[in-house]
Amino acid sequence: MTISMTGFATAKGQGAGHAWAWEMRCVNGKGLDLRLRVPDWIDGLELALRADLTRVLGRGNVSLTLKVTREGAEGADGLRLNAVALAAALEALRAVEDAAMAKGVTLGQATAADVLSLRGVLDTSGAEVDTAALRAAILADLPGLLADFQTMRGTEGAALNAILAGALDRIEALVSEAAVAMAARAGQAGARLREAVARLLQASDGLDETRIAQELALLTVKNDITEEIDRLGAHVAAARALLADPGQVGRKFDFLVQEFLREANTLCSKAQSIEMTRIGLDLKTIIDQMREQSQNVE
Repeated sequence: MTISMTGFATAKGQGAGHAWAWEMRCVNGKGLDLRLRVPDWIDGLELALRADLTRVLGRGNVSLTLKVTREGAEGADGLRLNAVALAAALEALRAVEDAAMAKGVTLGQATAADVLSLRGVLDTSGAEVDTAALRAAILADLPGLLADFQTMRGTEGAALNAILAGALDRIEALVSEAAVAMAARAGQAGARLREAVARLLQASDGLDETRIAQELALLTVKNDITEEIDRLGAHVAAARALLADPGQVGRKFDFLVQEFLREANTLCSKAQSIEMTRIGLDLKTIIDQMREQSQNVE
């Protein structure tokens, strides 16, 4: 089954006294580019997440955001006021203001933020957590997020598979048209060449018939598109095999589309007829559309 690089998933979890929310999204990319926004105070979390994601994902620009909050009445950050330190700080501020007034110095009014910034007023000991237990709980919740993410990519991949399969059907039909047009062109071109050679031989006695035959044979080979038609047919079969492959086939499909385009360009250069030119241009249009879609295959 074809897997698309496009995907999105969200999830929520809780454990080890905390709650968290995931958001994961991905767009196409030549390789795997992981961009993680996770709390840096949870030791080893980002490294472990990168390792897990690398094992599951092959290609794409992946963004993963994790927001973690502390559960309970103390608040998300676990900060608490130290009443003793606060009283001491306020008493110190009063003493400073009294001394300033005695000297005739006017001080600006202290704000609550100024007071909270004083050392010891906020007790941060409550913010200290067992990050090992929290990290383990978060990593245990990751597979659920990845399952939803991969399900969406599979759904997108199924739609992508149908589009690419339709393009291959159209290419195969155009290749069949090219084979028919080649046979019709061969008969017409042969008749025209024979008439032209006959006129030349009648107009001059100095032409070497053997040399003319050699040049005509060479010209016929140069304009023959049998190899291009055969290669296009082989490419269609190879592309269908890739669409049926459950593995990561995006890079192979990219290369194969380039080969499709190479053969279509050669066919156009050898067209020698309006019908063949039309077929070649239609082929290039379909192949270009297929290339755009194939950029999303993992």
